[in-house]
Amino acid sequence: MTDAGRAVHVVLPGDIDDPATPSGGNTYDRRICAGLGERGWSVHEHPVPGAWPHPEPADRATLAGLLAATPDDAVVLLDGLIASTVPDVLAPHAHRLRLVVLVHMPLNDETEGRALAIARAVVTTSEWTRRRLLARHPLPADRVRVAPPGVTPTPPAPPGSATGGRLLCVAAISHHKGHDVLVDALSVVAEGTWTLVCAGTLTREPELVHRLRDQLASAGLADRVRLAGPLTGAALDAAYASADLLVLPSRSETYGMVVTEALARGLPVLGTRVGGVPEALGRTPDGDLPGLLVPPDDPAALAGALSWWLGDGELRARLRRAALARRDTLTDWPVTVALLAGVLKEVAE
Repeated sequence: MTDAGRAVHVVLPGDIDDPATPSGGNTYDRRICAGLGERGWSVHEHPVPGAWPHPEPADRATLAGLLAATPDDAVVLLDGLIASTVPDVLAPHAHRLRLVVLVHMPLNDETEGRALAIARAVVTTSEWTRRRLLARHPLPADRVRVAPPGVTPTPPAPPGSATGGRLLCVAAISHHKGHDVLVDALSVVAEGTWTLVCAGTLTREPELVHRLRDQLASAGLADRVRLAGPLTGAALDAAYASADLLVLPSRSETYGMVVTEALARGLPVLGTRVGGVPEALGRTPDGDLPGLLVPPDDPAALAGALSWWLGDGELRARLRRAALARRDTLTDWPVTVALLAGVLKEVAE
């Protein structure tokens, strides 16, 4: 199935292709642009510089100029990181452009509500986000759709180590990702045999990285926890392949694409019961969880789950089997693209 002849203008964050700042949102946007092109859409990409969602006046002016130069009646897909902060920039073009906002992470404020109300359709990346937006803003339910992230089919990772102690966290080091909670939890299980690799940018919140290094040193864990910085491509594949467990200690998370990336390799997940993480983790066809979920911002609960994982070989084997079974139920990116393309097609007609 193709959409040959249809055109879409996609407004993207300026760092969309910056290898130093990989993110789930950027990966999703890049996959969508590529997938729409494969379906026959004419995709016009417009990266907009700026520290979104906190733009400077010059960044807002750049966006305004871009929209003003876009042809009448064009379909425009805007990343919510940009669109949700500037309803005043969108409003003058609402009647002549067919605006669609893609929300990765809800901002939950009045500005976002006004921006989304301007759009002809809103697409979220999880059911949780859709429910959140409808609860916070008076939006027509039929205008808010869901296109969950896909996952690239990947060979299963090798069987885990004998101790299960090779831990991996894939997340930018920022407050909402909860690395400090993880370090507190690891200090409780310091007698166990484990190491942790943290793969994620170190530049988003430099002061937090500094405090995290001090926290690791104070707990005597600096030689067991490696802050590897952002890993992509073969380096990230190798990190997954050498891990026993993905740990995602987030305080907030709209979906958690790294969860399905781990499951695509048959790797169990220890995550927090927050936002869209339970949705991403899902269940096997038999109803089993392919991992463990704990409350967010709770070092004791996280430490308890880590202790259970490290101390119970039968649990590790069971969760590994469940992760492999869940792997077979995951959907690839073409499904995501088809869902979003359907929304764009409706808006275009």
